[in-house]
Amino acid sequence: MAMTSMKFHVAVTEEALKALNAHRKAERDREHEWIAARRRELIVPGMSRRAAAAIRRDIRAQVARMRRSGEFGGTRDDIVTRAVRQELRARGLDRKWPKPPEGAVDAPGRPWGTPPSAPMGEGGYTHRVSVNLPYNLGDTVRRAAYWTSKTAVEALQEWADRWGDGVDVALREAERDGIPAELALASAAGRPSAPQAALEIRDRLRAQILTTGDLIRASVERATGASQPEIPDGA
Repeated sequence: MAMTSMKFHVAVTEEALKALNAHRKAERDREHEWIAARRRELIVPGMSRRAAAAIRRDIRAQVARMRRSGEFGGTRDDIVTRAVRQELRARGLDRKWPKPPEGAVDAPGRPWGTPPSAPMGEGGYTHRVSVNLPYNLGDTVRRAAYWTSKTAVEALQEWADRWGDGVDVALREAERDGIPAELALASAAGRPSAPQAALEIRDRLRAQILTTGDLIRASVERATGASQPEIPDGA
């Protein structure tokens, strides 16, 4: 049986989550008010139960159509789904992408080469939001992030072969791979220190990496009318 949705768990700021939930509540209230007004208008005293039930059914069908068209926001997933489509179009990423190599988009955590995200609860991302996207759209998000970032990731891998990633990254990767911390520290200490020019190159490459979380966070901001992050050239 084909999968119908793809779930994403995305770290967000408290402000972003509050804005999304407030937007969802406002849309839900607007929808309920519209339904109540239509019922008051169409269901009159003395009408048969069968006729009233038919009107209620027609109103529900109208609401479903208005959700699909975007006249009503719908559920939180509906709101973010619509915004993801808009975000992909705005970035020129709404197209067919080749399938990434097997396993390339299935690894847990952030893509190779990206700097660690702001720690949860330390002034950065303090909350998480779970979003279910239609499977094909979720797949497009994953493929777009992979192929958009591919060149920068490969350049960062070459950078790391030359300069290493530093002690913090070495320890995280050692823990993930089951390597003793002492060996990771010894390996990191044996590498030459990267000069400032090399560090600036690394930062520029990191800035070119696009993650699925980046896309969905930008979509949440788009849906709630928050200020939009700059879209990198060529993204």
